[in-house]
Amino acid sequence: MATAKAVTGTTSSWDPYVRGCPSRDLLDRIGDKWSILVLGELGKQGPCRFTQLRNRLSGVSEKMLTQTLRALERDGIVRRTVYPTVPVRVEYALTPLGESLRAPLKALTEWSVLHLSEVLDAREEYDNRASPSG
Repeated sequence: MATAKAVTGTTSSWDPYVRGCPSRDLLDRIGDKWSILVLGELGKQGPCRFTQLRNRLSGVSEKMLTQTLRALERDGIVRRTVYPTVPVRVEYALTPLGESLRAPLKALTEWSVLHLSEVLDAREEYDNRASPSG
């Protein structure tokens, strides 16, 4: 059975193509729709309160946003800061680790916008071929 990490023990030996490798979990996290949008918004706007994020991310439920922020915080990508005010004020911001994701995520976002027409055309062509009447 293949191991998730080679015997060398270096981080360069993590292999997301091997079942059980923790890097797969990380790819799932940073590749998740809401994670990408949260990270993009925090990268663009800087620190935000929960309500600001929810309002800017059309379609996200409070439960999903809470789960996403907690997971990103657990992974060290987002920092949650509680200010001792009345009422308590909480802000979310990218950590230095989260900041390091800005360029790759921006590239993915730009690619998706640049190639959206091609993808939509390909989908339509596929659907026409795959439909019984097409």
